[in-house]
Amino acid sequence: MKTLTVNKNDSGQRLDKFLTKKFKNLPLSLMNKYIRKKDIKINGKRAENSTLLCEGDVISLYIPEEFFGATPKTDSFLNLTPKLKVVYEDENILIADKPAGLICHSDEKETHNTLIDNIKAYLYKKGEYDPDKENSFAPSLCNRIDRNTCGLVIAAKNAEALRIVNLLIKEKKIKKTYLAAVHGKFFEKSGVYHSYMKKDSALNKVSSKANKADASFKEAITEYKVIDYNGELSLVEINLITGRTHQIRVHFSENGHPLLGDGKYSVNKSDREKGYKFQALCAHKLKFSVEEKGLLSYLNGKTFVSEKPEFLKLFK
Repeated sequence: MKTLTVNKNDSGQRLDKFLTKKFKNLPLSLMNKYIRKKDIKINGKRAENSTLLCEGDVISLYIPEEFFGATPKTDSFLNLTPKLKVVYEDENILIADKPAGLICHSDEKETHNTLIDNIKAYLYKKGEYDPDKENSFAPSLCNRIDRNTCGLVIAAKNAEALRIVNLLIKEKKIKKTYLAAVHGKFFEKSGVYHSYMKKDSALNKVSSKANKADASFKEAITEYKVIDYNGELSLVEINLITGRTHQIRVHFSENGHPLLGDGKYSVNKSDREKGYKFQALCAHKLKFSVEEKGLLSYLNGKTFVSEKPEFLKLFK
């Protein structure tokens, strides 16, 4: 038998969701069976899969010891010396300025030294995060940008902040403004690109159509404003109305203004010869609108700006 005490970061989530995170060796079918047979209880009483956990609850598990065994290691960050540009930080969130070339989360090619690994290592060394003291929570990214895009990414330090920031993003109460250097001169100083996009996960590439072909194509809307031109390249400020994968890169490429350095949606041989290996795109600004009273209400009206991206040197 094993007992666990629910801490603040575990509270508010369903019992089954918590157990899935905590005991990765426990099959879902057996977990459901143990809950149904009262082999998993909360405060000594029968529980349901959907029972919401409260801070201080005691979970008793009368299940085989094998399911308490070692789970896959996810703490490689402990060996990292964090390299992190912190734009803003408080007890709830951290806003990092990610350099181009750094991936946000691990994938099949790169499993460590990601942005979130560096954030965990940074908080661990500050004494703000210890995986051994958490049952199911770890600091998490609330938004992400492509490996080769630079700029601002929000990380939540606790479960409540993660829930609130994710809700703010869903409700479009965090305005994200991008800067990009793109090829060519625009006839109009501002405009809106509107299409429907679909991602091919196998190729990690997005296709776009003027009209919705089927349910798999999602609406994509991009607002832009031209703020400078150097004779070859335009500097544009971009506001995403929707947030589809590679949306900015696809929209500007298909409208005749591919991003400087973008090899996925344009032929960028000449760009590479000039030393531009990454797309010239920066998640430059975040503005919070948190009208409701609550944990993050102090961020209402706050704007955070990244360092100036390298490609700005190409303009006056």
